[in-house]
Formats: sequence, C-alpha cells, structure tokens
Amino acid sequence: MRALDTNVLARFFIDDADDVQAVKQRPAAVVAMSERAFVSVTVLLEFEWVMRGFYDLSQKEISRVLRALSSIEHLTLEDRGAVMAALDAFDQGLDFADALHLARSSRASEFATFDQRLAKRVKRAVGIAIALPVELLG
Repeated sequence: MRALDTNVLARFFIDDADDVQAVKQRPAAVVAMSERAFVSVTVLLEFEWVMRGFYDLSQKEISRVLRALSSIEHLTLEDRGAVMAALDAFDQGLDFADALHLARSSRASEFATFDQRLAKRVKRAVGIAIALPVELLG
C-alpha cells in the first residue's frame, strides 16, 4: 500500500487546469488514487489548509471534498473515526484543525487551551471538557 501526499489529493480533487504543470500531473494523480492507498491525518490537515488558503474554497466545498475522499473504499484514512468526528464538528462551524485536535484527543479528560473562542464553540460542537487559562493557572 502506498501513502499519498497532499499534492496528489489536490491534483485529483481540484481542477486547476490553468496551471500547465497541474494538467500534466493530473493523470498521475488519478493513477495514484485508483490503487489501495493510505492518507495520514497530517496530510488531511494540510489538504484542508491548501483548499482553504491556496484555492480559496468555502467550508462547504472543503467538507464535500473531504467527505468524498473518505468515501473511497480503497483508501485507508488514519484514525478514520476521529477524522469523521472532526468533519462533523467542522460542518458545525469549528475550524478543521481545532476539530481534528479535539477529535484525536477524545481519550483525554479535558483539552487545555488559551483560545477562548475555541472554548465557546466547543461547548456547542464537541463533547470534550475544555480547560481555560483561569483553570490552568488557578
């Protein structure tokens, strides 16, 4: 089984035909995506960042791409359950990176952060306790 990098996922899922190099690389990406393969959590995190930051895709479009990726039977996603939980939280408005951090920390008793905005959003999106600065320092 081969592991896929972010650029393979981008070439497979995102049509940037104005880029001559991308057009040349697309067939190789299709071949890479047609065989049994592994996608790590770090690649998914980077892929979300590339879709949002470089391609300027909306949250809804990013979610659709990540869910399509997760539905490809011959792809193995690292920590698939956590990735799917993170996608659910992402769909509820949580930042994908934060959602992934929280979902992969589900065995912990709490998640320590100084990010007040995250703490407020998490109460609505994910069922893990949040430790805020006062609690950490007090």
